[in-house]
Amino acid sequence: MMMLRPGWLLAATLTVAAGTASGADLTIGLGGAVSAMDPHYHNVATNNMVTRHIFGRLVDQDARQKLIPDLAESWKAVDDTTWEFKLRKGVKFHDGSDFDAKDVVATLSRVPWVPNSPSSFAIFTGQITETKVIDPYTIQMKTAQPFPLMPVFMSGFAIISDAFERAPTEDFNSGKAAIGTGPYKLKQFVRGDRIELEKFDGYWGGKQDWDKVSVRQITNSAARVAALLSGDVQIIDQVPTADFARLKKDPNTVVSSVVSNRLIYLAMDSNRDQTPFVTGKDGQPLAKNPLKDVRVRKAMSMAINRPAIVDRVMEGQAIAAGQLLPEGFFGTSPNLKVEKFNADGAKKLLAEAGYPSGFAITLHTPNDRYLNDEKVAQAVAQMLTRVGIQTKVEALPFATYAPRSSKLEFSFMLFGWGSGTGEVSSPLRSLLATYDSKKGNGPSNRGRYSNPKVDEALEAALRTVDDAARQKLLQQASEAAINDVGLIPLHYNINNWATRKGYSYEPRSDESTLAMGVKRTSR
Repeated sequence: MMMLRPGWLLAATLTVAAGTASGADLTIGLGGAVSAMDPHYHNVATNNMVTRHIFGRLVDQDARQKLIPDLAESWKAVDDTTWEFKLRKGVKFHDGSDFDAKDVVATLSRVPWVPNSPSSFAIFTGQITETKVIDPYTIQMKTAQPFPLMPVFMSGFAIISDAFERAPTEDFNSGKAAIGTGPYKLKQFVRGDRIELEKFDGYWGGKQDWDKVSVRQITNSAARVAALLSGDVQIIDQVPTADFARLKKDPNTVVSSVVSNRLIYLAMDSNRDQTPFVTGKDGQPLAKNPLKDVRVRKAMSMAINRPAIVDRVMEGQAIAAGQLLPEGFFGTSPNLKVEKFNADGAKKLLAEAGYPSGFAITLHTPNDRYLNDEKVAQAVAQMLTRVGIQTKVEALPFATYAPRSSKLEFSFMLFGWGSGTGEVSSPLRSLLATYDSKKGNGPSNRGRYSNPKVDEALEAALRTVDDAARQKLLQQASEAAINDVGLIPLHYNINNWATRKGYSYEPRSDESTLAMGVKRTSR
């Protein structure tokens, strides 16, 4: 079984001092918004990290995204197109019912069914053509082609009880259907505010450290730091770049860091002949969508000074990006480098494409999802404006931004994507593959970028068993997409957590903030 372990990870835990909470309760200060407790509604990191407390998966990942058993004790390829999973016996759902193969079948049925999903989990199940129950604790999944990444994809989504196969999202949010096999039970979900969890004594994995866990959504950076320093929370994620050095030196805090698998990038509507938020500088509609021209997209990429964004906006807590994942992750290409800032070259390309005076565009961005998201968007806008692309920024709460972008309401967008599989097929298939709901391709391809060369290389990679050959195909797909500017990579985050003295957290490359990873170190 292939181990998807990044080749380089900055993992430093810097310990310095402070107080502890009383009892066995934990309060987490989360920097991102959580939109639902339905584990199949929105494939976004904040939702996923919270629902992982409540629901198990067939296969799990450790802090470095190495595969580890969860509800499946073991798995193997029976033949070229069949995978078999042996399920764990004795597992209970929170309502006392037994977990077995029928719940896996129900989950596989529900994943592509969920209505109005802003980013579907069907990307993890679309390859399955048939599911066969051998016995209550043995299940086989068949594919049309060889699919070596099946165990990896099975780590991408939660398993629910068959009793809730067609439960609406609101039933999960209310707690009625939020009955999982995970270490914590959902007690309350208050959208935009908090999630209250309680230890599940019947958890198959043993006793948990915390009796109660409160996840507070504190999207304001200053408020999040203040909550940590006052002792209102014991851990925060998304440590603000402006506070990183101070918290590192503070004798009452502990800072943990790791290079993220999350790419911050710009998506463009390169599909429609006319696009809603691109006009002439006079505000009048253009005869054609300039984003369809690769020269325009290339010019936009060249106009962005990534090192300046890393240094000035991210204050060194990011790494300039030239492709979909940092060097060392499976499938990255040694041939893809960070685009060099070249304002004169950008102007020349715009003129060649027929826009010597540029045009006007709106860059939409969330203002409460990614570290410094709106500030990054403002910096990009200034850089594009300097080469003639008059850019206005419109920032929205992520709860509004995500569904609107999924409805293709925007032309130019700032987003982030963390590879749930720990390798390049995840962003390729989600962000750059031609949109196809039946195949589960392109669920987060909000610009509807399409390139047959990318699709062909990606599909070949996904059915290639040999690791070396698959890596070459993923590199080919990445090179085709990036050289065609299917999206504009900006930077990879460095994930930083801060805890009170007396607590520690194992930093994770997937950005997840999990109560299961918080430990007491002293009192």
